[in-house]
Amino acid sequence: MKEYLVLWSPKAEETYLAILQFIIKKWSFKEAEAFDKRVDDLILQLKQHKNLCPPSRQYRRLRKCVITSQTSLIYQFRNNTIEVIAFIDNRSDHSF
Repeated sequence: MKEYLVLWSPKAEETYLAILQFIIKKWSFKEAEAFDKRVDDLILQLKQHKNLCPPSRQYRRLRKCVITSQTSLIYQFRNNTIEVIAFIDNRSDHSF
Protein backbone atom coordinates (compact mmCIF):
# COMPACT_ATOMS: atom_id res chain seq x y z
CA MET A 1 0.00 0.00 0.00
CA LYS A 2 1.25 3.47 -0.89
CA GLU A 3 2.30 5.72 1.97
CA TYR A 4 1.90 9.47 1.49
CA LEU A 5 4.30 12.14 2.69
CA VAL A 6 2.86 14.35 5.45
CA LEU A 7 3.99 17.98 5.71
CA TRP A 8 2.92 20.51 8.33
CA SER A 9 2.28 24.15 7.48
CA PRO A 10 3.70 26.81 9.80
CA LYS A 11 0.12 27.49 10.97
CA ALA A 12 -0.33 23.80 11.83
CA GLU A 13 2.85 23.81 13.90
CA GLU A 14 1.82 27.02 15.65
CA THR A 15 -1.71 25.89 16.50
CA TYR A 16 -0.53 22.41 17.56
CA LEU A 17 2.04 23.82 19.99
CA ALA A 18 -0.52 26.28 21.37
CA ILE A 19 -2.93 23.41 22.06
CA LEU A 20 -0.22 21.35 23.79
CA GLN A 21 0.75 24.34 25.95
CA PHE A 22 -2.89 24.93 26.85
CA ILE A 23 -3.38 21.27 27.82
CA ILE A 24 -0.26 21.29 30.00
CA LYS A 25 -1.30 24.55 31.70
CA LYS A 26 -4.95 23.58 32.21
CA TRP A 27 -4.54 19.87 32.96
CA SER A 28 -1.21 18.05 32.94
CA PHE A 29 1.79 16.90 30.94
CA LYS A 30 0.27 13.41 30.90
CA GLU A 31 -2.87 14.73 29.16
CA ALA A 32 -0.69 16.56 26.61
CA GLU A 33 1.16 13.30 25.91
CA ALA A 34 -2.17 11.52 25.38
CA PHE A 35 -3.24 14.22 22.91
CA ASP A 36 0.12 13.97 21.12
CA LYS A 37 -0.34 10.20 20.80
CA ARG A 38 -3.81 10.65 19.30
CA VAL A 39 -2.40 13.06 16.73
CA ASP A 40 0.49 10.69 15.92
CA ASP A 41 -1.95 7.80 15.45
CA LEU A 42 -4.14 9.93 13.17
CA ILE A 43 -1.15 11.00 11.07
CA LEU A 44 -0.13 7.35 10.67
CA GLN A 45 -3.62 6.53 9.41
CA LEU A 46 -3.64 9.51 7.04
CA LYS A 47 -0.34 8.37 5.52
CA GLN A 48 -2.13 5.32 4.18
CA HIS A 49 -5.68 6.65 3.71
CA LYS A 50 -5.65 10.16 2.26
CA ASN A 51 -9.46 10.42 2.32
CA LEU A 52 -9.84 9.15 5.87
CA CYS A 53 -11.69 12.25 7.10
CA PRO A 54 -14.67 13.96 5.49
CA PRO A 55 -14.40 17.12 3.38
CA SER A 56 -14.95 20.44 5.09
CA ARG A 57 -18.46 21.86 4.62
CA GLN A 58 -17.15 25.20 3.39
CA TYR A 59 -13.93 24.23 1.59
CA ARG A 60 -14.22 21.00 -0.40
CA ARG A 61 -10.46 20.72 -0.98
CA LEU A 62 -9.86 20.65 2.78
CA ARG A 63 -10.69 17.76 5.08
CA LYS A 64 -11.47 17.85 8.78
CA CYS A 65 -10.52 15.13 11.28
CA VAL A 66 -12.04 15.35 14.74
CA ILE A 67 -9.34 14.42 17.27
CA THR A 68 -11.28 15.20 20.43
CA SER A 69 -14.62 16.90 21.02
CA GLN A 70 -12.66 20.15 21.39
CA THR A 71 -10.04 19.83 18.62
CA SER A 72 -9.86 19.00 14.92
CA LEU A 73 -7.08 18.72 12.37
CA ILE A 74 -7.53 20.35 8.97
CA TYR A 75 -5.60 18.93 6.00
CA GLN A 76 -5.51 18.80 2.24
CA PHE A 77 -4.14 16.35 -0.30
CA ARG A 78 -2.05 17.75 -3.16
CA ASN A 79 0.61 16.28 -5.41
CA ASN A 80 0.75 12.97 -3.51
CA THR A 81 1.36 14.87 -0.27
CA ILE A 82 -0.86 15.38 2.74
CA GLU A 83 -0.48 18.90 4.11
CA VAL A 84 -1.64 19.52 7.66
CA ILE A 85 -3.09 23.03 7.47
CA ALA A 86 -4.08 23.79 11.08
CA PHE A 87 -5.56 22.54 14.32
CA ILE A 88 -8.80 24.23 15.34
CA ASP A 89 -10.96 24.49 18.43
CA ASN A 90 -14.32 22.95 17.54
CA ARG A 91 -16.07 25.29 19.97
CA SER A 92 -14.81 28.42 18.20
CA ASP A 93 -16.49 30.24 15.36
CA HIS A 94 -14.60 28.99 12.31
CA SER A 95 -15.50 28.29 8.72
CA PHE A 96 -14.32 24.69 8.54
